[in-house]
Amino acid sequence: MQFEDLYQPLSLDVQARAKKVKLLICDIDGVFSDGRIYLGNQGEELKAFNTKDGFGIKEIINNGFEVAVITGRHSKIVQQRMQSLTVPHIYQGQENKLLAYQELKNKLNLSDDEIAYIGDDGPDMPVMELVGFAVAVNDAHPLIKRIAHYTTLLPGGFGAVRELTDLLMLENNKALTTKGTSS
Repeated sequence: MQFEDLYQPLSLDVQARAKKVKLLICDIDGVFSDGRIYLGNQGEELKAFNTKDGFGIKEIINNGFEVAVITGRHSKIVQQRMQSLTVPHIYQGQENKLLAYQELKNKLNLSDDEIAYIGDDGPDMPVMELVGFAVAVNDAHPLIKRIAHYTTLLPGGFGAVRELTDLLMLENNKALTTKGTSS
């Protein structure tokens, strides 16, 4: 099965970039979620996460990819969700995402071209300008889409992360599966 059979055609450049990826870094708000934050009367914060995205993250981790999240906000919900998906590298409260990016890159001994990043807005831009494979969700800010090597067919919070994990799996000759536990 090819990626374009499921989503959309890929350029040769995108295929080449995806084949080099060893680490996927994701933003949270607007990527894993639709960007909305629900606040309750008691100050509680709620976010919605897509189980398909979660399944895709588990799948690439199980196939040897490193996965990280870097987010500007700090939230117990994000910590719980990412831990439940066994994401090993969780960076929250990162106003300057470049610092977390450099730390992660050095820690894993990777080069820029071995890293993919998926984002949706201005705070993601500095990292997206460095990585070998920059991805924008479909509903990203137009400036982010301009610097992205690939824009997902699906919007943030509605399967964009799964689309990217499928792309990475298929371009690295890994079989997609629908088997496993819910995510």
